[in-house]
Amino acid sequence: MNKNNYAIVMAGGIGSRFWPVSTTDFPKQFHDMLGTGDTLLQRTFKRLSKSVPEENIFILTNERYNDLVLEQLPGITQRQVVTEPAMRNTAPCILYAAMKIQKENPQAVMVVAPSDHWIEDEAAFTADLKKCFAACSNEDMLMTLGIKPTFANTGYGYIKYEQEATDIKRVAKFTEKPDYETAKTFVAAGNYLWNAGIFIWSVKSILKAFALYQDEMTSLFEKGAPVYNTAKEQEFITLNYQSAENVSIDYAILEKADNVYVLPASFDWNDLGTWGSLYDKLDKNQDDNAVVNAQVLSQDARGNMIRTSDKKVVVVDGLEDYIIIDKREVLMIYPKAKEQDIKQVLAAVKKNFGEQYG
Repeated sequence: MNKNNYAIVMAGGIGSRFWPVSTTDFPKQFHDMLGTGDTLLQRTFKRLSKSVPEENIFILTNERYNDLVLEQLPGITQRQVVTEPAMRNTAPCILYAAMKIQKENPQAVMVVAPSDHWIEDEAAFTADLKKCFAACSNEDMLMTLGIKPTFANTGYGYIKYEQEATDIKRVAKFTEKPDYETAKTFVAAGNYLWNAGIFIWSVKSILKAFALYQDEMTSLFEKGAPVYNTAKEQEFITLNYQSAENVSIDYAILEKADNVYVLPASFDWNDLGTWGSLYDKLDKNQDDNAVVNAQVLSQDARGNMIRTSDKKVVVVDGLEDYIIIDKREVLMIYPKAKEQDIKQVLAAVKKNFGEQYG
C-alpha cells in the first residue's frame, strides 16, 4: 500500500436532522444508524483503510469527541485524532490538517471524506479513489468525486463538468442547492453531478491553492508550523483556531481555483443526511416499513421509518410515511414529508424542556 496516501475523515458535525438519536453529546457518526454492527465512523474508517495505510488515516473532529473517536477506533493513536476547539466549517480544518500532514510527509496525497456517508459498493469506491490518488500524485490538480444524479434532488450541490472524452473531467462550475426546476435542467443536461463532498489532492497542491486564494487564513495557520506535530501544537490551536474565518472548502477554494477536476463515481452513494435518506437505504418489510432495532407489528401502516433500541416491540396502526423514533427519554412521531423541519423541532424542544434533550 502506498505510504504517501493519507485520509482525513470529517467527524465533527452534530447531525441535528437525525434527532433524537443524534445529539450534541453523541452525534450520528458515532451511531450504528443502519443496524450493521458498525457505526458510520467505523464503517468509513474500514472503507478508507483499503487504499490508505491505517496509520495515515486522521479523524478530524471537535475536541469534545476526542474520547469517543478513540473508543470507537481502538486501533488508532492520539496522533491520528485532530481536534478543533471551535466549529469553523470545512476550510480551516482542512488547511490545518494539510499543514500537519505536509510536515510529516511532503509527498503526501490526501483524501478528505465525510464520516457519515453510506457507500454500498466499496470495491468500486476503492478503485475510483486509487485512480484519483494516481492523478493527483502526478499533476497539480484539485479533485472531487461526483455522483451521477438519479433524480432532481434539491438537497445537494451540483458540479457541472466539461464534456471531454476522458474519465477525469475539468470542472466548469459549482452550484449550491438549486430549486426544483433548475435541478431538473441539470439532470437533463447530462453533464452535472451531485457534489458528494469527497476531495482528493496532494498536500502541495491544496496548500498552494490556500496561499493563492486564502492568504489571511494561510498566514494564521503558518504561524503554528514550528509546533505542528509537537507537544506545543494544542496550545497554539486553542489560542488561534477561533480566529479563522467560518467558511467552506467549496467557497474558499474550489469555486475560485482553475485546476479543479471531477471523476464521475462508479459507486452508489447516500449522504445519510435525514431520516428519509436512511429509509431509502434500508431494506423494507412486507408493509414497506424500514425497521432498525425494533420488533414491529403493523396494520394499515406503510412507508414508515421505525427505530428503537433494545428490540422494543412497536405496534403501529394507521400511519403512513412517518418517522417513529424511540430513544429512552424522547419519542418522536413525525411526518417524513416534514423531515427538514426536525432542526426547528429540536430547537423548540430544547427551549421548552431543556438543553439535555439535544
